[in-house]
Amino acid sequence: MSSDFTKILLNEDEIPRQWYNIQADLPSPLPPPVGPDGTPIGPDALARVFPMNLIEQEVSTERWIDIPEEVLSILKIWRPSPLYRARRLEAALQTPAKIFYKNEGVSPAGSHKPNTAVPQAWYNKQFGIKHLITETGAGQWGSALSMSCKLVGIDCKVFMVRISFDQKPFRKIMMKTWGADCIASPSDQTEIGRKILAETPDTPGSLAIAISEAIEQAVSYDDTRYALGSVLNHVMLHQTIIGLETRKQFEKVGLYPDIVIGCAGGGSNFAGISFPFLYDKIHGKNIQVIATEPEACPTLTRGPYIYDAGDVAKMTPFLPMHSLGHGFIPPAIHAGGLRYHGMAPLVSHVRQLGLIDATAIGQIECYEAAMLFAHTEGFISAPETSHAIAQTIREAKKAKEEGKEKVILMNWSGHGLMDLQGYDAYLSGKLSDYPLPEELLQRSLAAVKDHPPIR
Repeated sequence: MSSDFTKILLNEDEIPRQWYNIQADLPSPLPPPVGPDGTPIGPDALARVFPMNLIEQEVSTERWIDIPEEVLSILKIWRPSPLYRARRLEAALQTPAKIFYKNEGVSPAGSHKPNTAVPQAWYNKQFGIKHLITETGAGQWGSALSMSCKLVGIDCKVFMVRISFDQKPFRKIMMKTWGADCIASPSDQTEIGRKILAETPDTPGSLAIAISEAIEQAVSYDDTRYALGSVLNHVMLHQTIIGLETRKQFEKVGLYPDIVIGCAGGGSNFAGISFPFLYDKIHGKNIQVIATEPEACPTLTRGPYIYDAGDVAKMTPFLPMHSLGHGFIPPAIHAGGLRYHGMAPLVSHVRQLGLIDATAIGQIECYEAAMLFAHTEGFISAPETSHAIAQTIREAKKAKEEGKEKVILMNWSGHGLMDLQGYDAYLSGKLSDYPLPEELLQRSLAAVKDHPPIR
């Protein structure tokens, strides 16, 4: 390939045919999920929530897991996705760094989320499930699962966090277009929803509340299961198709990244781009991997590593993760997909092992970065993705200061065409930064002080 390329493409026959499972290569094993008494739980404890074929992936330590041909046939609608060289952004920053971004916004739903939504819908149908229920924050996951369920042929219902339901009306229209039922959470359709509405009628909601509502309904019917778009091991697994493709694309031009960057809320897009490269780091490669999150929801940078529930009603097992407390109600920042209280156990674990770094950035800097990206590369980014752009710009400026020709890779995890209200608020001067007050963090963590310790 010539050196003046703008994007690096793979042919359909070059798409990865296996997912990479980082659990096979961890220097120390991931602590198991436990019950409230600290006793490890087995796969059977998850059987009312997930189909057994996905539970098998959740607990697997096999390095490579085959992608079913039926799943590949759907993924090929948009995969392999292109890897871009951000030449105009480089020029604007006057940096010696080479900046690359993996464009996951090319999926029909506009983000990386269908990479796991498609296999989750397919495995559920294979197991005989007829209805999937889930939650969504900004709406990217809800859109992806709605689309995937329609393509596979099962029903879908989505509980959408109230603040995003109000802020992002086009997301719920996307879900309805794909045949899903979209409900604002908390709702009056569940016991936990009615309880929270009675206590705080004006609550903006949270992912933890929406998860509780979705699980409460899912476990009530034999032909229904729950689907989660982030956090769990099998979700991280499915997303590794991103990084596996990217490695092949760098091989085509004889390059390899010095720095890999992804935004982080629950961990799915970050794991997807980084875990295949962490395989190389575990085996001696010199590479820096950075997860970037909002200052308003600083899970990795300020949340302790503890056992905590994934939802406010504590219907999920206790998972080992960096957490702000399952009752944490995040502020109404526009990066709704990054407003989750806990980080994926696998992402939390590699952070504990020192394999990745973490940063937290305010939303003003992120929108400034997204604007520069739009003015140079043309694409309007999701507010979540803007965190990765902001960190990438920081690293490019650092490379300029140091005079080093680094190769920087970022996961461009989705477009922002359904998030233009956030851009309007920024352009109108209505946005402000919100570093999470320590008092609020400690108040939230007080509710988890009696949880079992991680051993």
